[in-house]
Amino acid sequence: MTAGAPHVLDNPALASLTGPHAHFAEKRGRVLRYPVDVSPWLALPDAPDAGDWADLAALAGPGAEVPLTAYAGQLPEGWEITFHVEGVQLVDDGLTTAPDPEAIRLGPADVPEILDLIERTRPGPFLPRTIEMGTYLGIRRDGALVAMAGERLHPPGWTEISAVCTDAAVRGQGLATRLILAVAHGIRERGETPFLHTGAKNTGAIRLYESLGFRLRRTTAFLAARVPERLPEAVS
Repeated sequence: MTAGAPHVLDNPALASLTGPHAHFAEKRGRVLRYPVDVSPWLALPDAPDAGDWADLAALAGPGAEVPLTAYAGQLPEGWEITFHVEGVQLVDDGLTTAPDPEAIRLGPADVPEILDLIERTRPGPFLPRTIEMGTYLGIRRDGALVAMAGERLHPPGWTEISAVCTDAAVRGQGLATRLILAVAHGIRERGETPFLHTGAKNTGAIRLYESLGFRLRRTTAFLAARVPERLPEAVS
């Protein structure tokens, strides 16, 4: 990487969709996105121009709400910010990873239970085909899925840990920690490095992640914007 060149984690969705997750990519011009039943993440170029915004609008459709995670520039005229939360990106800086004997690999048949757990715990977006993005591990108690964690974005050499959640009835038992370390173990075994995102105000989670061996790499933002119902006429 040359001096001053962007790091792959600065635009992780772009790095994923042009790298290990290229098979998911829906593309228009330089704009890429995951299928809408896989993930809401989409990728703009590092410095989008008017043509890129027009391609994004055409891909999403008039009036659609689109995520613009980590985008820090100005929006074109007529675009409206609909959601904005400050976030952080943390990377592995000495995790002591380990497989977990109680963790089971989750598959498509588990998706209804996963979606139910996600609805109760709200760790972030999880859609019917999100499970195709990587390995998801869960813990069951009395047959019921009570905790899970898995892999989401996949820039070259890196894998994001996501969907970390625990049912309220079993919190405080360290299940989330065990699953994070188990997922990270699988990532490490592929010769890759774990990373993750969370809200900047989620101080309890940040303290947990740092205690496990993650370090803050950078601040970021989770935002979404609405595509204008009518776009300006293109200048010929």
